[in-house]
Amino acid sequence: MQKLTKKLLTLLAFSLIAGFISNDITKAQPGITAVPFLQIEPDSRMAGMGNAGAAFADNSHAVFWNPAGLAFQEGNEVSITHANWLPNFDTDLFYDYLVGRYYVEGLGAIGGHITFLNLGEQTHTDESGNELGTFRSYELATGLSYGFNLNQNWAIGTGLRMIYSNLVPTGLDVGGQEAQNGLSVGVDLATMYKSNYFNIAGRDAKAGFGVNLSNLGPHIQYADEEQKDPLPTMLRFGWTYKMDLDREGYNTLRLSNDYSKIMARRNEDHTAMGPVSALFNSWDTVTWNDGQGDVEISLAEQFMIGVGAEYWYDNLFAVRTGYFYEAPNNGNREFLTFGAGLRYSIIGVDFSYIFTLEEDHPLADTIRLTALLSF
Repeated sequence: MQKLTKKLLTLLAFSLIAGFISNDITKAQPGITAVPFLQIEPDSRMAGMGNAGAAFADNSHAVFWNPAGLAFQEGNEVSITHANWLPNFDTDLFYDYLVGRYYVEGLGAIGGHITFLNLGEQTHTDESGNELGTFRSYELATGLSYGFNLNQNWAIGTGLRMIYSNLVPTGLDVGGQEAQNGLSVGVDLATMYKSNYFNIAGRDAKAGFGVNLSNLGPHIQYADEEQKDPLPTMLRFGWTYKMDLDREGYNTLRLSNDYSKIMARRNEDHTAMGPVSALFNSWDTVTWNDGQGDVEISLAEQFMIGVGAEYWYDNLFAVRTGYFYEAPNNGNREFLTFGAGLRYSIIGVDFSYIFTLEEDHPLADTIRLTALLSF
């Protein structure tokens, strides 16, 4: 019987846990979903602020954080992000994200994106270790998003993306089953509120709140019908506060705070619960077996928390920092983030860096670079 090589099995594990990988794999989030590359934060700006962007979303990356944010934007923008993924494992994984925003007078801003996770080249062998050739593995998503103003303060948004997961060649025998490529679609539903400017100690300030339910859609299938896996449907909500630090507005501070949660569940027979049913049945304690016994994860522990701060000088130079926390039994990610940004005319560059609080963590030293062009 043909089988996957050890390297491929490792990379497949990476693809399953890339969004919530921990040093102790048994602590990864329960009810693991498929295609978690959709959870990788593509924006170096928000990645430098603890992944807190649900109420921020003021550039083309609103497509990821909150598509309702497109409603408050004018002009056009193109941006690309690149990151070597899981650098501590010395693999050839990399992540690319291309996003754009186009403004149509009378209609608003429309956003589009392409997400690509390269899982590298694999060697296909039989059970005796004889090489049968090589193939490449990757995952891809592309879609469109739109935001619409209800009034000058409130907006709603939506998005639709096609998701394609090419882990092994179609027809390959894996554990006695014929493998196939995964294909699905995901829908985003979002809203955002932005206050008018108000005055604090003679300085302008404003606040905002946002909610985004992303990647709601049918399960993805790699083998038989009974082994379908849910999409990483994510509920994200948060607030942001921005204020000028001087009366002239040269120095600006922005704070953000997000809470996020995977909205996926499995039935008692371990089959994936329907995506709509999971929305209503993901609000209780989860019990799962980590290989050593049953572990209970309370509702509060299922939420991931991100906080961040950004300082701008004259809209030319920015420095950022943030903190991200995930409960030990629910992924166990905990790290500090740092970042910086430059803007000159229509050109911008953002940089972010992850400093993990655990030694030898797979996400340690992850660097994202984003370049953008606004016109």
